[in-house]
Amino acid sequence: MTHRAGFVNIIGNPNVGKSTVMNALVGEKLSIITKKMQTTRHRIKGIVNGEDFQIVYSDTPGILKPGYKLQESMMKFVDTALIDADVILFVTDVVEKRGKNPEYIDRIRKSNMPVIVLINKIDLSDQNEVTALFDYWSEVFPGATVFPVSAMERFNIEPVFDRILELLPESPPFFEKDSLTDRNERFFMQEIIREKILLNYQKEVPYSVEVEVETFKEQGNLIDVRTVIYVARDTQKGIIIGKEGKMLKKVGTEARRDAEEFFGKKVYLELFVKVAKDWRNKENQLKNFGYEAF
Repeated sequence: MTHRAGFVNIIGNPNVGKSTVMNALVGEKLSIITKKMQTTRHRIKGIVNGEDFQIVYSDTPGILKPGYKLQESMMKFVDTALIDADVILFVTDVVEKRGKNPEYIDRIRKSNMPVIVLINKIDLSDQNEVTALFDYWSEVFPGATVFPVSAMERFNIEPVFDRILELLPESPPFFEKDSLTDRNERFFMQEIIREKILLNYQKEVPYSVEVEVETFKEQGNLIDVRTVIYVARDTQKGIIIGKEGKMLKKVGTEARRDAEEFFGKKVYLELFVKVAKDWRNKENQLKNFGYEAF
């Protein structure tokens, strides 16, 4: 029996629904999904296994022009994704301006890799607009397969999966067959908390936050977690904690609920807030938080 395996890297501009696409394809909530831009800071791999295939999906940060060192590191994840893919899944949607970030589109075209284009959020548009976008993207990426989809509604996802299987090279699996992701439990705990911060706070605050799980202890049906939320400025610490600690308590309650669903166990969660001054521009701090070296 022939076995196919390969890396499918999901690339696109911020806010087009890349994480929602990956979660629909993997079937698990691996990447955090919010309406705020730049929620994905790392490459998160989700693995789908079958008897004769293994697909390794990689969600990447949205393409942008870096404004500080953290964003430079995030764009390195995107650059790597353009190099090590077997299939590129380029995600756009019915809302974004056509031809945004043309240099990345040009690099994808020149990569000579198989490309699948997903026009996401078609539930927000009409048939004429979707047809026009289909024609446009078919011209931009000649030879690519273009699928109009709604990842949120799981509409037209199955044919995307089938096309990926057709494009995968013959190869043995890269990971154990029972693997769902290459990330550990601490990473997903951090992502769950970061999602709640993105949802509960306004303006710049969520983008100035990094979450670090200091302890993650499993004892039977209980997980004991101690987490530090780092902010870039003293004033942000008070905002995160909130009046009488109410905001931090709200984040903790929501994160614990999601974590218990994700891990299938009871979670005891402690949250602390510390200041790491201007951490987004300090290389040693970025390395400590797991971002790429410069």
